[in-house]
Amino acid sequence: MLHPNRIVAALIAATGAFAAQAAVTAEEAKTLGTSLTAIGAEKAANKEGTIPAYTGGMTTAPAGFKAGDGIRPNPFAGEKPRLTIDAKNMAQYAGNLTEGAKALLQKYPTYRVDVYPTQRSVAFPKFVTDNTAKNATKPKTLNEGRSIEGAHAGFPFPIPKTGYEAMWNHLVRFNGQSYEAKYRNLNVDTTGRVTLATEGNSVQEFPFWDNARTSADTFWRIKLSYTAPARRAGEALMLVDPLDIGTKDRRAWAYLPGQRRVKVAPDLAHDTPNPGTAGATTFDDTFIFNGSMDRYDFKLVGKKEMFVPYNAYAAVYQAKQDDLLKPNHLNPDLVRWELHRVWVVEATLKEGKRHVYSKRTFYLDEDSWAALASDEYDARGQLWRAGFAYMAPSYDLPAPYTDMFGHYDLVSRVYSLTGFIAETGGLRHTKPLSEREWTADALAGAGIR
Repeated sequence: MLHPNRIVAALIAATGAFAAQAAVTAEEAKTLGTSLTAIGAEKAANKEGTIPAYTGGMTTAPAGFKAGDGIRPNPFAGEKPRLTIDAKNMAQYAGNLTEGAKALLQKYPTYRVDVYPTQRSVAFPKFVTDNTAKNATKPKTLNEGRSIEGAHAGFPFPIPKTGYEAMWNHLVRFNGQSYEAKYRNLNVDTTGRVTLATEGNSVQEFPFWDNARTSADTFWRIKLSYTAPARRAGEALMLVDPLDIGTKDRRAWAYLPGQRRVKVAPDLAHDTPNPGTAGATTFDDTFIFNGSMDRYDFKLVGKKEMFVPYNAYAAVYQAKQDDLLKPNHLNPDLVRWELHRVWVVEATLKEGKRHVYSKRTFYLDEDSWAALASDEYDARGQLWRAGFAYMAPSYDLPAPYTDMFGHYDLVSRVYSLTGFIAETGGLRHTKPLSEREWTADALAGAGIR
């Protein structure tokens, strides 16, 4: 059963007021770091004890981790599932499963959800928690929730009152200030054949989290340089999202080696098929949700205890591609699920707006604010796709990491996995690039043909 956060229970339903106002009152802010964690999660265990109390997360690397290495050992490798859910017993746990998970259990006899003991492993550097609590009353939403101001280097809305505020916490989620990875995006067809959609190098930065600054205009930017398959090698993309995305919108550029020039690419957003997944997902499916919120009305439904992928080190860092990607779905042996409290946000397509999804439901982890799952519905209101992000925190920074994610197409029976890094060196937290590296000229120089 849904149980909204006790502090904002009376306010969650009031999502229609979008005047620029602080999301957290001074009285509410006092609960951060006391009954709530510094970023707004419930500190206490649930009444059944299946979700433990939050004690600060995991800040010590396990034995075997080498400083600076991109591959992170699994701290929970010795644990066994406490229960297994399949099509035969899913009705018993239906209230804790996303609609997408239930559809997969019903569709594929080989699909199952192995639920492990819940480990609230997410942790943050001290400046993140300090800034979130200290500045909680300052951030405001503008442009009907689509832009924010007054926020920097801390979660803007630790006690959200609208769906837009909750989604902003996801959009600016803390992955560190900068990281690099060589990745693969993979598609699996109805026969189980795995196809490499793209392989390349990714640089992501979050200027929002630069604590040396007092403010930033940009919250996220990414530069992708494709190296495979051969037909895509040499292509490059660059996206930059401003905090005032409601009025300024995303800036995007593409470099095509055949033309040997950089082109402004305003269509690299919303429901444009993503070339990085060979069109298997939309651009705003990236990281479960990405980009501007101008197409939908976002409603904060409340809080719910859900089974979600969590501490999925085996899938993110240890898996071999051929072992992980199986016909119809990822190998259940390699995907760890846990019971966690999540914020549920429903997005309904606005009248007069266009998108291939008429409705979406997002599930945001209370400890990290990252979206860990989603349900996407077609124009008829039928469940079409289901998305999952595979949480594997970087205990060495510390920072949550959820940027390996996948989507199942429940109609065509194909699926995609984005950001597979286990066989390409993993993830390295790095220093930000210079500003000149984030120009169109620099993107052209990244081409390899």
